[in-house]
Amino acid sequence: MTRHTTGTRRAVHGTHVAQGVHGVRGAAAAALCAALCTAVLAGCAGGSGDGGTGDDGRAASTAGAGERGRGDAGASTERAKPVVEPAALRGNGVRVNVADGQRVGVGMPVSVTFARPVPAAERAAVEKRLRVRTSTPTTGSWSWVKDRNLHEGQRVDYRPRTYWKPGTEVTVRVGADTVRRFTVARSLIATVDVRTHTMKVTKDGTTRRVPVTAGAPGMDTWNGTMVVSDKQRSVLMDSRTVGYADAYKDYYNYAVHLTTSGTYLHENPKADTYAGNSNVTHGCIGLATDGTARRFFEEVIPGDVVRVTGSKETVAPGNGYGDWNVPWKEWREGSALHR
Repeated sequence: MTRHTTGTRRAVHGTHVAQGVHGVRGAAAAALCAALCTAVLAGCAGGSGDGGTGDDGRAASTAGAGERGRGDAGASTERAKPVVEPAALRGNGVRVNVADGQRVGVGMPVSVTFARPVPAAERAAVEKRLRVRTSTPTTGSWSWVKDRNLHEGQRVDYRPRTYWKPGTEVTVRVGADTVRRFTVARSLIATVDVRTHTMKVTKDGTTRRVPVTAGAPGMDTWNGTMVVSDKQRSVLMDSRTVGYADAYKDYYNYAVHLTTSGTYLHENPKADTYAGNSNVTHGCIGLATDGTARRFFEEVIPGDVVRVTGSKETVAPGNGYGDWNVPWKEWREGSALHR
C-alpha cells in the first residue's frame, strides 16, 4: 500500500607571530611562548565539540575524539589553510531527516540527502564535513545508501553499531551551516511474526502481544527491520500506485509509515476478523478497529523500530530507513573514509 500524497522527506585556525628576541633569555622566552601557543591551539582542537568519526568508527562523545589520526592541530606554527566547503554542501541543496529539538526512537538513523549526486571522488571530502557528537559513548559510522527514489550518491546515513541508548543527546553538524540537535527519547521495538500473526511490542522493558494480519501470499510484507519515519491520522491508499489495479482506494486510519514503497502499520477492518489467524492484506500490517490500532499509533514516534520475521524478501536499506538490515562490517565499508 501507499499513500496518495507524498511526505517530507574549525578546522582550528589561528596564528602566532614570533617577535624579535636576543640572547639566551630571549630564546627561552620564545620557546615558552611557542609551547604556550601550541597548547592553546591544541586545546581549541580538543574542545571544538565538533565530533566526527574516528578510525574505529566511534562518534565523538567527548570533544576531539573525531580528530584522531588527522594530526596535531596545534603542532604547526604555520597559518592553517581555510577550509573549502565541498560543492555538495553549499547552498540550500542539503536536507537532514531529523528536526532540531526532535525526540526520536532508538532506531532513527541520521540521513543526509543532496540535491544532486555526489561523485564518488568527492564523497570522502563531504564525509569529513559531517560530524556527530553524542552525550554518551557511541560507536557509529556514515555509509552511502542508494535511496529508492534518488540517484546513487544522493544520500548518506549515520547509524550506531547497535540501537541508540535512550536518553542520548545527539548533535549533528553538516558542513558549516547546518546543525541539528535531537534526543533519543526511549526504546520501543515491535516485532511482527507473520507466521503466528502476532506483534510483540516491547517498550522500555515492558512487553505486550497484539494480534495482526500481514501480507497475503504473493503480497508478502517486507521482512527485516524497518523504522517509523512518520505517522498520520488518516491516509488515502490507492492500489493503482503499487501495481494492484483497482483492488482498493480508501482512507485508512492510524497509519504508521514504515517504507518509501508504501508499507504502513495501520487500522484495517479486515483485522477485526483475521488478526491472529491469517494474513490477508496487500503487504501492510493490519490492526483491529477496537482501539488496538489507535493505541499503537498514539505511543509510537519516528525512530521506533518495527521488525518483521518469517516473511520472504528483506527490505532494502534505501527503502525508508532499512539501514539496520546491513551487517556492521558491510555498513562501515559503505563509508568513503573506510575503504
